Amino acid sequence: MRKFFLIFSIFILNKSFSQVTPQKLSDKYVLVIHGGAGTIVKSQMSPERENAYKAALDKALQTGNDILKSGGTALDAVEATVRSMEDDPLFNAGKGAVFTNEGKNELDAAIMDGKTLEAGSVAGVTIIRNPITAARAVMEKSPHVMMTGAGAEKYAKQQGLEIVDPSYFYTEERWRGLQKAKQQDSLKMYLDHADTTNRGMLKQWENKDYKYGTVGAVALDRYGNLAAATSTGGMTNKKFGRVGDAPIIGAGTYANNNTVAISGTGWGEYFIRLVMAKSISDMMEFGKMKLNVAADEMVMKKLPALGGDGGLIAVDKQGNIAMPFCTEGMYRGYIKNTGEKVIKIYKE
Repeated sequence: MRKFFLIFSIFILNKSFSQVTPQKLSDKYVLVIHGGAGTIVKSQMSPERENAYKAALDKALQTGNDILKSGGTALDAVEATVRSMEDDPLFNAGKGAVFTNEGKNELDAAIMDGKTLEAGSVAGVTIIRNPITAARAVMEKSPHVMMTGAGAEKYAKQQGLEIVDPSYFYTEERWRGLQKAKQQDSLKMYLDHADTTNRGMLKQWENKDYKYGTVGAVALDRYGNLAAATSTGGMTNKKFGRVGDAPIIGAGTYANNNTVAISGTGWGEYFIRLVMAKSISDMMEFGKMKLNVAADEMVMKKLPALGGDGGLIAVDKQGNIAMPFCTEGMYRGYIKNTGEKVIKIYKE
């Protein structure tokens, strides 16, 4: 009887193993990145600076591509890609973050796994070297989705993440940008109490971000999973602990294997009001719209109709790409498993 039970148990165990089918690994993968959208005009860009941006974008693409090519996950790829841009002072994220009105650097970031719909974000942090990694820690190691300020920083310390002195984020260019923004604030106050005929010059005062460098990455990996990540220093001269769309799941960051992965950049208040990323996903899922149609509807029509501007990057579950923007330019690029690589800055 014991012998029969042993043989039966081995039979059941072997059958169970035979029914476990490893997830198929395809050749197809896509990585799309952005380094911010805004008033980016070729006539105002030196050849040296343009080459520097292209090199930084290329480095970020290669970082994520190496992961995806070797069979790594979309989640790993977007985190590593964004970390690369957080460490580059060219971008308004991490090391190159812009300054608040109080002369501080307050950082926001979010990440989302399209396979599980798990997400994590941090906002208003000042001492975490790579906020995107802190966002992932919130997602994977806590029961929460968002943490802010000192609480997020305490959690990052507990998780062993790299903590830096706030001076690490200082760059001279961003400091000069803050002084310029404050000067224009003073001019605005003067004009508000003077000749109202000049107010046409004041379009989008609150959006005077002198470095539109929010960074983001979206990816489709070889397992068919999507992921999105976004990181930013926010707006130059921001006040009162302002938080934009980047760390808001569904506004500036979203990923769902059934539809699309999206990372946004631009005037965050409008992305939040439009629930930009989730709206595009819903238009695709319930409205059966194609990615490019849904993305253009939101970015090229609804966003400017409200008075906002910006852009986004997206990749859907089939690997289709969209990179719409309604500003003068957007640092952007993509790479595919075929070796096709594109890096662009200006309108075409």
